[in-house]
Amino acid sequence: MKHPSNRAFFAYWDDRRGGARAPERSEIEPGAVRELLGDIFVLSYDGAAGYPFRVAGTRVCALLGCDLKDRSFSALFAAEGRREIEDIIAVVAEEMLAAVAGITATSQDGSPAHLELLLLPFNARAHTPISLTGLLAPFGDGHSVLRDFKLTSWRYLAHPPQRLVPRALRKLAVARGFMVYEGLR
Repeated sequence: MKHPSNRAFFAYWDDRRGGARAPERSEIEPGAVRELLGDIFVLSYDGAAGYPFRVAGTRVCALLGCDLKDRSFSALFAAEGRREIEDIIAVVAEEMLAAVAGITATSQDGSPAHLELLLLPFNARAHTPISLTGLLAPFGDGHSVLRDFKLTSWRYLAHPPQRLVPRALRKLAVARGFMVYEGLR
């Protein structure tokens, strides 16, 4: 991750998940990431609707020139790149892997703008809709309204190796000699 906002949000998300693959949505406290809220968004995992925004920060809305609630996230991308971003979203939500992507967009005056996208899963719970969160951070200031997003790079962030607890039976297999096992009376 290159953008400091993405690094900060990922560090907070990683801390909140603890040993789990992803934190519960309720474990993310907006006050703890107050300075990043303008760049943070939450997407609904609904492919038929283009993964609509549930909520989007003010800076994200300003970059796109409108309120994004219920608008399609994948529609932000140029038609030829939509399938790629939809595949990335599916992996993030279903495999519970974080993803970071480089994006190039076109501003109103035709100049290119470079952004970094971070997508993070929430832990899925029974009988609740699947959603994911993310942060869209532009490099540089003074961008006008952006359109035609294009993926320039992306990668998934693997889970840290989980600590495995050795099974008690493996320990006993190494024991030699007389052993007493306590049982029921």
